[in-house]
Amino acid sequence: MAKNKAITLLSIGHACVDVYQGAVAALVPYFVAERAYTYAAASGIVLAASLLSSVAQPLFGLATDRRAMSWLLPVSTLVGGLGIALSGLGDSYALTLLFVGIGGVGVAAYHPESARAARFASGGSHTAMGWFSLGGNLGFALAPLLVAVVVGAGGLGLTPLLVVPALVGSLLTLPVLRGLERRTSAAPEAGTAPVVPDDVASFVRLALAVVCRSVVFIGLSTFIAFYVRQRTGGGAAAGTAALVVLYLGGAVGTVLGGALAERWDRVTVVRRSYLLTVGAVAGLILLPGSSALYVCIALTSAGLYIPFSLQVTLAQDYLPSRVGTASGITLGLTVSVGGLFSPLIGRLADATSLRTALLPLIAMPALSWLLFLTLTEPARPDAPRRTPGGGRGLIGTRGSSRRR
Repeated sequence: MAKNKAITLLSIGHACVDVYQGAVAALVPYFVAERAYTYAAASGIVLAASLLSSVAQPLFGLATDRRAMSWLLPVSTLVGGLGIALSGLGDSYALTLLFVGIGGVGVAAYHPESARAARFASGGSHTAMGWFSLGGNLGFALAPLLVAVVVGAGGLGLTPLLVVPALVGSLLTLPVLRGLERRTSAAPEAGTAPVVPDDVASFVRLALAVVCRSVVFIGLSTFIAFYVRQRTGGGAAAGTAALVVLYLGGAVGTVLGGALAERWDRVTVVRRSYLLTVGAVAGLILLPGSSALYVCIALTSAGLYIPFSLQVTLAQDYLPSRVGTASGITLGLTVSVGGLFSPLIGRLADATSLRTALLPLIAMPALSWLLFLTLTEPARPDAPRRTPGGGRGLIGTRGSSRRR
């Protein structure tokens, strides 16, 4: 299968999975409206998905480093979709948490193996990896619209209809898996190229920076709809529009990040994007009035997502012998751990105001920037690596040998 076709199908499949991450935040206002949940209770739903995902994703990464598990792509897509589709049924808070958690596990199982497959299919191109990540961002962006159409029309009882993207996404992975298996079987055996050692210290600093990014993004995903409605005096449409801008800005940022990394090195691009994010989050929370609100949301989203695919490939290059583990931690544990802070933001908002509760988010991208000041561009990992099908292949990163 041609590289462009494989990346396109993987990108669409990625969208069909990540729509369920975005759907959790988009469903929160409906849980509040129909079941009278407090901010803290509502943020607990986000926590349920994030917590299980954060624990499970590195474990799946470890598993895929030891043995090829390409079958996880269609199966995890279905599990993620079924969990969210069932979350609106019944009135039990415990069952809601359970189903949302199952959805989180499905999403967790998908990402390590899909990141490995995309890296292999892309040939190490930053731009191609950016397009793969774009699919996930578009899934996030479409989630509020999908939820608004389905749940807004008939209430939480219609959430089973949300399983449709999972059905589509699972089918799209099948031709990609067949194509990757053919490429793997034709790949040459391992040569004598020197192996690049793991740089665990740099990986840990990178992971901490991604945690800080996660706190900002998940905090805004959970509460931005409420915040914009308060600031603008608008209804549910204003909150939905804010979520769409937040997610679409991320889609633009992801593609832009891949393109910028072809011109400058990844570490430099990520540093500058986090500086942009500091100013954008400050403007979102501190600027008076509502005229610049959506502009600040878009800039915040772009600043948070320019680093997204670049951080994944950096993690893989810092741990070249454990690509699945690096992907699982970067895409899973460090991203999802931000959900642990959402209940704290919710409790502070219940005790003070939502605007006050969001103020600490300004410091998070500043911490990410400081951590990236300690990082350098990793050496090009020309060593042979195990491919998605379990064989050996060369997964290089074009332009990654530059140092700053």
